[in-house]
Amino acid sequence: MSALVVNEFIDFNTLKEILAVTDGNLASHIKALEKMNYVTIHKQFIGRKPNTKYSASSTGTLAFKKHIEALEKLIKNT
Repeated sequence: MSALVVNEFIDFNTLKEILAVTDGNLASHIKALEKMNYVTIHKQFIGRKPNTKYSASSTGTLAFKKHIEALEKLIKNT
């Protein structure tokens, strides 16, 4: 989510490279995030090649920020 929150869009291959995961692993994680309405998927063709881009939804951004706040609070209390 951090990569999606700080970028307007990230395509599948870039996200896969950033996370160093397999196609299947990334697809399953994206599917889980999509199910929670945390990501928005944008599909298009560039020339004849399909291109899928992902972005954080407002719900996903809010959930991520709350998660970071909880982690910061935990660190301050330790």
